[in-house]
Amino acid sequence: MAAFQMDRDWLVFHPSPSKPSFRPPAGAVDAHCHVFGPGDVFPYAPERKYTPCDAPKEKLWELRDYLGFDRNVIVQATCHGADNRALVDALKASNGRARGVATVKQDVTDAELRALDAAGVRGVRFNFVKRLVDTTPREVLHSIAERIKPLGWHIVIYFEAQELHELYDFFTSLPTTVVVDHMGRPDVTKPVDGPEFELFVRLLRENTNFWSKVSCPERLSKTGPDAYDDVVPFARRIVETFPDRVLWGTDWPHPNMKSHMPDDGKLVDFIPRIAPTAELQRKLLVDNPLALYWSR
Repeated sequence: MAAFQMDRDWLVFHPSPSKPSFRPPAGAVDAHCHVFGPGDVFPYAPERKYTPCDAPKEKLWELRDYLGFDRNVIVQATCHGADNRALVDALKASNGRARGVATVKQDVTDAELRALDAAGVRGVRFNFVKRLVDTTPREVLHSIAERIKPLGWHIVIYFEAQELHELYDFFTSLPTTVVVDHMGRPDVTKPVDGPEFELFVRLLRENTNFWSKVSCPERLSKTGPDAYDDVVPFARRIVETFPDRVLWGTDWPHPNMKSHMPDDGKLVDFIPRIAPTAELQRKLLVDNPLALYWSR
């Protein structure tokens, strides 16, 4: 028997995604994806809020090549907590084609940070989604931010739209480049020019150290697969307004999806709908991620 049994309601990643019609430009980066386990090699954290299916690096490389991408940015999954071994293993096996975003605790040593940096880690993730992680005190997060700043790392933040007003001042006090996951998870039933999304746009407009991922329409949409029409105006507005500070990723293997398991090929075909020109596509998929993750 396997060391870990995935949750009964866990949706396993798509076994045979379609071949996308859209062909990513040469050098394209999937800038938000994960590796899970395998749990018998890289155990899931005791404090985890979910137990996923195994989704090892070999499956990620297969998907990367099949979809027409060249590189990956692997984000530490909350099911692994601050044990970054699965992430580091994937980075070292990537032959320079992957970079990482880790999770660290306040007691991380300078030697551990240097080792993560050498492996290809270029940022840390702060998660504010309470159903996924326990809340970390803000003073602890600030201390971690100050520790990673000399390394040239950035911070990735994950939150939901209704929380932005409360967290705004804390976010803008962070001393590094800050990348927001999934446009701050807007409520796409509300107007794209309404006050909730306007606050997020203001965050980017007034703070040029802030970037946004325009990923995960499958998490945001209320209309469902595969077109995710209701997400298009939100993502396209961010891409066209801040073309030099946007990233895109599959979010494979799509943790904690409950409504459906997206077809990764269809997610790739979403890209030209939110980045309608070749120039915008190149910035989104090549220039921006290379600048943030492969500049050294």
